[in-house]
Order: sequence, then structure tokens, then C-alpha cells
Amino acid sequence: MTAKAIERLDGIGPLAERYQVFLLDQFGVLHDGQAPYPGAVEALSALKRAGKTVVLISNSGKRAKPNEDRLLKLGFAAGSWDHFVSSGEVAWQSFNDMAASGKLSPGTKCLLISRDGDRTAIEGLPFVLTEAGDDAELVLISASEGDRYDLDHYRRLLAPAAARKLPCFCTNPDRIMLTAVGPRFGAGEIADLYEDLGGGVTRIGKPYPAIFEAALALAGKPDRGSVVCVGDSVEHDIAGGNVAGIATALVLSGILAETPDLAAVFDEQQAWPDYITGSFSFR
Repeated sequence: MTAKAIERLDGIGPLAERYQVFLLDQFGVLHDGQAPYPGAVEALSALKRAGKTVVLISNSGKRAKPNEDRLLKLGFAAGSWDHFVSSGEVAWQSFNDMAASGKLSPGTKCLLISRDGDRTAIEGLPFVLTEAGDDAELVLISASEGDRYDLDHYRRLLAPAAARKLPCFCTNPDRIMLTAVGPRFGAGEIADLYEDLGGGVTRIGKPYPAIFEAALALAGKPDRGSVVCVGDSVEHDIAGGNVAGIATALVLSGILAETPDLAAVFDEQQAWPDYITGSFSFR
């Protein structure tokens, strides 16, 4: 793909005039993990009032419902989105299908890398949790605690599993996450570490096609010319949207908020948005 002309917008109002289906990232677009961005609650509701189909598409290792519950607690209005697709939900459905077909054995020992002791990524699946890399049969990286631990913590935990070449699944490919103490390394960085240690990783989420196909299926398989993906990551949202053949809009409220040279980021990732806007606000 080559560079293209990028239109600068003051908000998402013009997009509502041009597109019917909105695939929206959450972290860095709607909220920062602690509170909604100014205007985001109203903008999300305004899209629904305008009759748009809204699918939230997130590289969260958690399933859809815990993510939706968090949005409601943050003050987003119930009914202001139609569907929620998380990488954790896509992964859960895949593991569930594997269990039903016999490809995943009951009692499989899983080393789960999560946040705040969260276990929702594996609830209802035939996994038995283990805390030791040398005892596990499978590794699942669903989240990072990079604001609490350094990478050496994860290196010690994962090295025995990587040395045994255990299959590893990463359900949050984001390398950077927003936290209350600023940007820290995300689950995607931990997956990179696992590869550096000699293991192999299957990544589930943006920019990979499966999560976009799941989102578009829930939206009724619309004509892709009627769809726009709005996100704050060139690597995940913009690159994934480019591959999916849909329009993309980069919001500068998230991980690229302080980036002085966006063109360099686009060239590095070989991905370019159709639009850039400073915030997810309806104007």
C-alpha cells in the first residue's frame, strides 16, 4: 500500500454523513481506562440517534460482557452501541469450538497471564489453571500488568514454557497500554518476549482479519464502502482496517497524542488513515 491523501477533521460529524457502519476502538478513543474522553459519551449516543450501526471492536483480552459493563460504569449510555467484539471473545469462541470438537482436551493446564487476577477469559472452558511455566501445557496472554511489574518478571515466568515450546495465544496484541501512571508495555510486548525466549505465539485481535470479519458479520456483512474503522493505533486499527478494505480514521486522543511526526509512524507501519481527528467528539 502507498501513502494517500489524508483529510483532517475536527470531529466525527462528517463521518456520520458518509458512512453507515462504525467499527470503534474503545481504549484511546472512547476512554483512557479511567474516564471517558470529553465529548465521547455524547458522540457515541449521537451516532445511534443518527441511525448508525455501531460495533465496538477492541483488543481486550476480556470477553465482551465485562467490557460492556465497564463502559456502563464509566457513564456511556446503554444502547449506544449495537455489538461489542473483543479479541478475548473471539479467542474464547475459538477455544470453545476446539473443546467441542475434541481438539482441546479437558483438564488442559493453562498458564494465564492476566490483570488483577481476572479469570473471565477462560470461564466455561476446560482449562485447569497453573502458575508455573514448567507445569503448563498452554500459555494464554490476555493482559499486562506492566504498570506493576517489569519485563523480567514475565521473563522468569514464561522462560520454562518457552523452552518447552508450549503453544501460546495472545488475545491482546497491543504493545502499549494506557494506565493511570501513563503508557506502559502491553500484552503484545509480553508475546514478543515469549517469542524472543524461543516460543511461538498465535495473536488474536487487531490488525488480524478474524476480529474484523467477526465485527462485520455482526453488522450484517455490509458493503465495505459503507464502513469506517475509528481507532488510535496505526499498527492495529489503521493497518487492520486497510487490510479489511474499509475506510479508517485515526483519533489523536490515545497512544499517539504526543507524537510529533505522524508521517513517520505511517511509513514505518505501511498503513495510512483516510482521516485524522483530534478527538472522538460529534462536531
